[in-house]
Parts: sequence; structure tokens; C-alpha cells
Amino acid sequence: MRAVVLQHEAHEGLGLFEPALVAEGFSLTKRFRGVEHKDLEADLVVIMGGSMSLTDTSAHRFLDDELAFLIERLALNRPCLGICLGAQLLASAAGSQVSRGKNGLELGAAPVRWTKQGLEDPVLRGVKPKSTVAHWHEDTFSPVDGAALLASTDRYTQQAFRLGDSYGFQFHLELTAAELIEWLGESRETLTAGGKNVDELISGAGKLRAAEEENRALVERLAHHFASAGR
Repeated sequence: MRAVVLQHEAHEGLGLFEPALVAEGFSLTKRFRGVEHKDLEADLVVIMGGSMSLTDTSAHRFLDDELAFLIERLALNRPCLGICLGAQLLASAAGSQVSRGKNGLELGAAPVRWTKQGLEDPVLRGVKPKSTVAHWHEDTFSPVDGAALLASTDRYTQQAFRLGDSYGFQFHLELTAAELIEWLGESRETLTAGGKNVDELISGAGKLRAAEEENRALVERLAHHFASAGR
């Protein structure tokens, strides 16, 4: 089986998903800011996060190419996994509107609340009502037509959805505490200029470390789902 990974930033890799997908028998093909038409038939397409915004694609034309690709991919009922920007792209491909969130930047290790549909989802079933995950986004999207809303936070309602065999996660389920701390350190100057207390955010990452095994187990269940859908 082949999983194509659409990557937008050099440092934003698959994280916890990489060993989980490999263990399920996927070979990984990574594309950086671009797609190839032959990837439409891949067993899985994973769309990663990025600092760019779908509200202004003029400086990032590759996002238009990815969006057109995902529209066609969804029409073929082929499974996709979208993370952060990837979830926004997947939602947009399904007809949702992506916009700048009115409640500002959602950043750091914090809970996400699983909805009734999330708790009853055949893949997610067994998760606790709340999970601690890594957040780093400012854009959001409108409800995805035909999708099940799986998770929300107090700041933003649209946090996770399932559409057929595809899943979109606005938060970074793939991140470990160590990776989140590294990202925060790399962006310290920008975050500080924006009024964020980076040391406080780094300290808060300990909550993500405590949830890591639970998140890893969930990632493994998702990888197994995609392997089953691709066979």
C-alpha cells in the first residue's frame, strides 16, 4: 500500500503517524508543496499543516493545485487524512468555507472535547470524553456538508470531522510534547512579538507528554482504519 504525504513545511512531518502507518504496511511517498496526478489512486493521501492560509492563496499557488486534487480525490471516494491546514484543505474540497477565526490563535497543549458522534465513531470509540492535544491554528472552517463533527473546543467548534473513510483534524494529533516544544522554541521571537508567553506554553506541554500514550493508541487505530480502507 502507498500513502502520499503532502508536506508544506520542512519541519512538519508525520510525527506519531509515520511509525503507525509503516507498521500497517504503508510505503510513504512525500511531496513538498506539490501534487502529482498519479497520486489520485494512492491508497491514502495525508495532507499536513503549514503556516500559509487558504484565505489568501495568491502567494501559494500550490494550495490551489492541492485543493483541485483533493476535490477529485473525494469524488473518487479515496481516503484522506488532513491535519491542521490539511484539515482545512479537506474541508474546503468538500465545499466548506475556510476563514480567519474570530477567536484568535489557538495555541499550545489543551483539551479537545469529543462529540457524541466522535465517541460513537467506530475508529475513535474508546477515547475518553476529552483528550489533550497540540493546537496551533488561527483559521477555521464552516461545518462540512455530509460529515460527522467529531470534536470541538470552547474556542472553535470545528475541530475534527469524518467524511466517508476520510478524517480531518484541526489540531496536531501527530505531535509529541518534545516536538511541540521544539516548534515553540523555533518560533519564540514571532510568538513573543505577538504577545505570547513562550515559556508558559513550553511548561504547559507537559500535559501533552502525559497524554502521549493515549494519543499514540488513537493514531494507531486510525492507521489501521486507513490500511483496511485501502485494501
